[in-house]
Amino acid sequence: MSVSVEKLEKSMAVLTIEVSAEDFDKAVDRVYRRERGRMNIPGFRKGKAPRKVIEKMFGESVFYEDAANECINSSYEAEASSCGEHVVSYPEIEVVQIGAGKPFIYKATVAVKPPVELGEYKGVTVTKREVSVTDEEVEAEIGRERDKNASLEEVTDRPVENGDQINLDFEGFVDGEAFEGGKGTDYPLTIGSGSFIPGFEEQLVGAKIGEEMEVSVTFPEDYGTEDLAGKAAIFKCRVNRIQVKVLPELNDEYADDFTEFATMDEYRADVRARLLADKEKAAASERENEAVEAAVEAASIEIPAPMLDYEADKMVEDWGRRLQAQGMSIDQYFQYSGMDRDRMKETLKPQAEKNIRTRLVLEEIVKAEGIEVSDEEIDAELAKMAEAYQADLDTIKKYFGEGANRESLVSDIAVQKAVSLIADNAVDVEPAAEETEDAE
Repeated sequence: MSVSVEKLEKSMAVLTIEVSAEDFDKAVDRVYRRERGRMNIPGFRKGKAPRKVIEKMFGESVFYEDAANECINSSYEAEASSCGEHVVSYPEIEVVQIGAGKPFIYKATVAVKPPVELGEYKGVTVTKREVSVTDEEVEAEIGRERDKNASLEEVTDRPVENGDQINLDFEGFVDGEAFEGGKGTDYPLTIGSGSFIPGFEEQLVGAKIGEEMEVSVTFPEDYGTEDLAGKAAIFKCRVNRIQVKVLPELNDEYADDFTEFATMDEYRADVRARLLADKEKAAASERENEAVEAAVEAASIEIPAPMLDYEADKMVEDWGRRLQAQGMSIDQYFQYSGMDRDRMKETLKPQAEKNIRTRLVLEEIVKAEGIEVSDEEIDAELAKMAEAYQADLDTIKKYFGEGANRESLVSDIAVQKAVSLIADNAVDVEPAAEETEDAE
């Protein structure tokens, strides 16, 4: 196999890839052996007709298309990797030569990594950030933790009130018919949580334990189940149990029982310190992002359209994998949302372009600054990954030990060092007057 490259305008290139006549003939023979069992040839048992007989009956090129696809699939990735260009898009394939006894030749038109003209990236200005923690924020955080430590007390002498936690039996009907998924037994529900269809929980306020009642609602027009969207429904309900949340008193005894501190003063000081650390981390991240955005804005890049399309497509695939982890396929999501793949790609393209520009600028800064990654930095990153994923360190090291995985890891570490370089050299300036007023 061999490859030649023709550079085009706007970061496009044509790779001409040649597969030897011998390798192409082997691919044709593999296709013949795979497909012959599906062909009925007069005078031969099924699957026993010689290749030349089939080619004479259906034409010499009968197996060419599948053989060409095999050759492309087996040769493109390796040749694209070795061509000396950084390919950043799917290939557009054109067959140039195909035939018995001839090398198989095809062209792949691709986008390649575009050049980057850096602007200012040392000394960019960023908004100065001051962080502090108010007493109200401390008390709100303590309140959230207090809520987790609340106890539930049984209520038997009054009907349901807003905020109660109830145990509920229910069954839903549309046009007098029970519908799938509309029945629940001993279902736990907090009144006012908004967990059910709008209007459902409010109608349970005032219900008594053991009392059977009907709740009338209308499913939202955008409800996930198409058969129910916009339909009026009646739910027959019965409240089995009412419980009310009781919050523990905030005193030194609470601190001793529910925290690692002996007094509320110590606990409050720790909460304040943790909130401040979180705010400082968030502010540092925002400052870093602002500095990088300024460096990216100052650079000049012309992104080829196929590269943008490729990045958006990868983002759709990533989204699909996240949905799959939550138990939903991307096709189901498209069905429920009314979206399709092409529309999603168009929606994601602005973010895809931002991602591409940012990565290209940072990679160019890595080159311009001669940033290198040491073995110690790699080991430290691998240790962090093992801890984050609760994985065996030796397994992580083996996975990133060589090849493309290691190259990707080294590149990511170098890019992060470029981010730190930009942020470390950024100059803080006081926020504009209108920004200060908005913050207040």
